[in-house]
Amino acid sequence: MRRRDFLVGTATGLTVSGLQIDRLFAQTETPHHHHDGCGLLYASPAEAMNSPSEKLAFLPAIHVGTKVDRPDYLAVVDVDPMSPTYSSVVSRLAMPHVGDELHHFGWNACSSCYGVEGKARQFLVLPGLASGRIHIIDVADPRQPKMHKVIEGEEIAARTDLSTPHTVHCLANGEIMISMLGNAAGDGPGGFLLLDDSFEIKGRWEREASGMKFNYDYWYQPRLNVMISSEWGAPKTVSQGFNPEEVSKGKYGRHIHLWDWQERRIRESFDLGEAGWIPLEVRFHHNPASADGFVGAALSSAIWRFHANDDNWTVDKVVQIEPVETAGWPFPVPGLITDLVLSLDDRWLYFSNWLHGDIRQYDISDPAHPRLTSQIWLGGVIGHENDTPHRKLTGGPQMLQLSLDGKRLYVTNSLYSPWDNQFYPDMAEQGSYLMQLDCDTERGGMTINNNLFVDFGAEPDGPARAHEIRFPDGDCTSDIWS
Repeated sequence: MRRRDFLVGTATGLTVSGLQIDRLFAQTETPHHHHDGCGLLYASPAEAMNSPSEKLAFLPAIHVGTKVDRPDYLAVVDVDPMSPTYSSVVSRLAMPHVGDELHHFGWNACSSCYGVEGKARQFLVLPGLASGRIHIIDVADPRQPKMHKVIEGEEIAARTDLSTPHTVHCLANGEIMISMLGNAAGDGPGGFLLLDDSFEIKGRWEREASGMKFNYDYWYQPRLNVMISSEWGAPKTVSQGFNPEEVSKGKYGRHIHLWDWQERRIRESFDLGEAGWIPLEVRFHHNPASADGFVGAALSSAIWRFHANDDNWTVDKVVQIEPVETAGWPFPVPGLITDLVLSLDDRWLYFSNWLHGDIRQYDISDPAHPRLTSQIWLGGVIGHENDTPHRKLTGGPQMLQLSLDGKRLYVTNSLYSPWDNQFYPDMAEQGSYLMQLDCDTERGGMTINNNLFVDFGAEPDGPARAHEIRFPDGDCTSDIWS
């Protein structure tokens, strides 16, 4: 029996303590490296934590919403402090067309494919939120990405009645699943697109989506036979910027959905109420046997915990960020929690308050009672003094990515061009940035690493917005263990 089959067979029903099994096995194995140039796949979260430090970072750089009439591009940034090109963009791969609004992206294979013959982390799957195109990029040479294939948004719409691709995850069988925010006309609820391992459109994943009004992010936990998905709003709504009046009209989501992974149907939907408007990023524990995770409700500025006891799932609010009265604003300013990430040992939770301008670190050793351990200020609208010596920062901290060992947190500040231009109009001319925070993984704490600062306002073709961050050997938001 293969080790992976043994773990799947014995882990069913384990609680969080099941991570100790992964750690035990990780001590005797090395990361799975398929062939030269491709990224690593890992047998367990603990094995990933012991892997080499990241040397490069991939980021989409977005010209949509600026005065630069050029295609968006994939930027490769050197994050190796021992490299002569450290803290700089070392290559740029332009997309074939203008107007994509590159956003979130993922891999053709992650650690869910560990032990599957022929699977390698070689291709980035990079959708355009505005165009609906899906770009397949070969990063076998991570410093020189190459375009492999482009799937047109019109083809996806015609064959599946889906539009506006968002979250990308690979599946253990080699397929790629992408959450889609809308139908072909830009209305909700959207659904989930499947690509096969040759990047051909296979169809829709869900068999039934009764109860889902909108779609956004998702995370699956196959050993528990569940998936959690969240809600933003229909493409027609969110693409026009944020109008508070549309919240009360029901044009934004406040539900998360528990799916039966095998049946591909919603088992149960949870209405988060007034404290749960716009639940965005979904993060299960990395321990594949854990029935515990978190979702951030952006507009309500709350962190909700979802968890199960004997397969009875409940959802509880565990963190609340209070709004702040701010001059020039007609209402108290919410924190607007727009991204969150968990460390691979499931001990630390980080999230960004895009409007308040801070990043927070919580100890979640007790997931029912997160404990604030550190806070860093980087911009925002409420007037708090920044903790950085760099130029005055436009925008607030937004996308987060954590190194596999949990010691380095990378930050960019662009949310989505229509919302950037509404809340932080200077970003269109000043561009955005990539920064790094150093994290204390023993006692808690964050400090700004002043050696890494990439100014995307100084790019050769003009200012660009940097968004999600990925590493060639995986990260804390792309890898799922099956």
